[in-house]
Amino acid sequence: MTRILLTGGSGFIAAHVLDALLHRGHSVVTTVRSEEKARKIRDSHPDVPKDKLDFAIVEDIAKLDAFDEAVITDPPFEVVIHTASPFHFRADNNQTEYLDPAINGTVGILRAIKRSASTVKHVVITSSFAAIIDAKKPPTYKYSEADWNPITEAEALLNPIYGYRASKTFAERAAWEFVEKEKPNFTITTINPPVVLGPVIHHVDSFATLNTSNERIRDLITGAAKHSCPPTGTYLWVDVRDVALAHILAAEKQKEAANQRFFVTAGNFNNRQVAGIIYEEFPQLREKLPVEEEALKPGDFPAEGYSGFDNERSREVLGLEYRSLRQSVVDTVKSLLEIKG
Repeated sequence: MTRILLTGGSGFIAAHVLDALLHRGHSVVTTVRSEEKARKIRDSHPDVPKDKLDFAIVEDIAKLDAFDEAVITDPPFEVVIHTASPFHFRADNNQTEYLDPAINGTVGILRAIKRSASTVKHVVITSSFAAIIDAKKPPTYKYSEADWNPITEAEALLNPIYGYRASKTFAERAAWEFVEKEKPNFTITTINPPVVLGPVIHHVDSFATLNTSNERIRDLITGAAKHSCPPTGTYLWVDVRDVALAHILAAEKQKEAANQRFFVTAGNFNNRQVAGIIYEEFPQLREKLPVEEEALKPGDFPAEGYSGFDNERSREVLGLEYRSLRQSVVDTVKSLLEIKG
C-alpha cells in the first residue's frame, strides 16, 4: 500500500484514477474545491474507510501556495498524482482561466512537496497531447514524446483553444524546469493523452456539465448532431480508463517511469466512426443520429490526411494495452444514458 495525494479528485480522469487506486489497495487523500464535492465523492465510495480515502480542500489552484497544507499528512505521502487543471473551451480570459491555474497549480504543488513533503519520491502529472501537437507540422506528421508544442505567450491569448494548449504546454515545461533547477528529492513523470473518451463515473449534474471530450457523444445521442456530425478536431484518442491506469503504473513503476513523458493514445479515430458504432450498438438511438452522407461528412477524416503516432514507450515501459474504440464508445454511451439531460 502506498500513501498518495491525488489532486482534482472530482474531475473526469481523476475519478477513474481514484477508483483504480482504491481498487489496488492504496491510501488516498484527494483535493477538491469544496466540502460539497468531497461529499459527492464520499457518497460514491460508501464502504471505503477514512484511512483509505480522505479529502483536502483546495479552493483555488491558481494561488502558488494553494497546496502548502494539502501535502502535509500523517502518515506522510510517498507519491503525488497531479491531475487538477482546467479543460474546457469557454474561457473569457485565457490568463486567469487557463494559464494561471495550470502553471501556478503545477509549480505550486512541486514547491510545496520540496519544502514540506520530503517523503514524496515521485510525482505523476497529467499533461496532454496539447503540449505535443504543433499546428505548423504537416497534417500527417507522426507524433511522439520527443515533440513539443512551440506555442508562444502571445498566441496563448488569441482564443480558448490556444489558451488551453498553451496552459498544458507551459505547465509541463515549468515542471521539467523545476526539476532541472531545483533538483528536488523526487522524480516526475508526465502523462500526455489526446482526446479522452470513456464512461463518466464522477458526479455530473446534467449533460450541460459533461466533460469536454465526451460532448461529441452527448450531441450524437441527443440528436443535437443529427443534421451535421461534429467535426473531430483531433484525430487521436484514448479511453479514460487507460489514461488512469497510465498514471497508476507510472506511480508504481517509479524507477522505469522516472523523468519520462508518456504519449498515451490508442490510435486514430473520427466522429463518423463514433456515430457508426452508436448506430450499430444502440438501435434505439438511430433516429437521433446523422445517417445521410452530407450529415456524416463533417465528422470524417480530412482529405489532406491526419496525424500519425508513436505510443511504443507507453506499451513497453508502462505495459499499457489499449481498449478498442468500440468498447470505449459503448461504455461511454451506457454511462451517459444514466445521466438525465
